[in-house]
Amino acid sequence: MRITTLLLAAVTAVSLSGCVSNPNSPTNNAAVRTIGGAAAGAVIADATGGSKTKGALVGALVGGVSCGVPGLPACY
Repeated sequence: MRITTLLLAAVTAVSLSGCVSNPNSPTNNAAVRTIGGAAAGAVIADATGGSKTKGALVGALVGGVSCGVPGLPACY
């Protein structure tokens, strides 16, 4: 069951990564990255037996600060 959930999360993350691949896209902003990070963090934490709340918080933090990470497209 956990492997299925992790595979589903991976497929979802890869699918959503296309939404932020265009640097000039209105979906490429800190709010969208924060929400996406929170969702991904909660799913991964649930799949690995951790706290969904803590996973969502960590995911939101990582997603929000990803705008300033070198190598990733800057936020719109």
